[in-house]
Amino acid sequence: MIYLQDFQMKLDSIRGHLQEKLSHPYLLEHVEAPVIDDDKLLLLISMLDQYGLDFDKVENYSVTAMLLQIALDTHEHVQNSCLGEDDDSLKNRQLTVLAGIYFSGLYYKLLADTEDIEMIKQLAAGVKEINENKISVYQKEVEAIDKLMESIKLIESTLLGKIADHFQATEWHEFAANWLFVKRLILEEKKFIQSGRSLVFDVLKKLALPKLDQNSTELSSEQQKYLLSICTRYIEFSLMMIDNALKKLPGMNSLLVERLKKIAGQHQSMSKKFAEEG
Repeated sequence: MIYLQDFQMKLDSIRGHLQEKLSHPYLLEHVEAPVIDDDKLLLLISMLDQYGLDFDKVENYSVTAMLLQIALDTHEHVQNSCLGEDDDSLKNRQLTVLAGIYFSGLYYKLLADTEDIEMIKQLAAGVKEINENKISVYQKEVEAIDKLMESIKLIESTLLGKIADHFQATEWHEFAANWLFVKRLILEEKKFIQSGRSLVFDVLKKLALPKLDQNSTELSSEQQKYLLSICTRYIEFSLMMIDNALKKLPGMNSLLVERLKKIAGQHQSMSKKFAEEG
């Protein structure tokens, strides 16, 4: 109990520090506030804390990696908004690009202060890998369902995986990769069920239903169920992999375990709802 309270204090303190770094008055006045992925932050802090790093190092690595993640997410937001019919103004897009550059600059400054050259190399390689997989998915260049799912997993987990590799935390890499993959697929499921569209399901439709008119947004109930069943298989396999990884990670904090249960419950709830309505 004492450990959990201590960990919660660390989590709150580091999140507050990250929020301070993101709070640039001019940017916040003109662009959407950046979103902190609390699951990625929780994973990072849990992993680094379990490896016995002192608080300053846990904070520095966590804030640094999250700034880089937010920079990547910000640039992706610009790409998505440019593709939509309700395009943002040119000024807004430019400021959003600058926001991403600003967050990247903060990341480089913090990491340079640590003088950890190897970590800089690892994360730079991670950014390259993420961008290559984003291009493959967004341009629908993937040629197989397995490749699509692997690309999504890498997009979501590569940065955290690089940090895990840096500390030779193989079990954490596997655990985090599957967790973040499940979380992303559940989000894609939700979008697809609500609107009939999502990035992953648009590519999945092309791969799983190649004879279908890909310009058509209308799918039969059976076709929707088929695509969801594919997604479900990947989610459930990854949940099994998470359970296996947990057995190799003794002493997992209860915040992480409870969050996992909630994510798994979201998937079960959506699957049940769609089955009933379908």
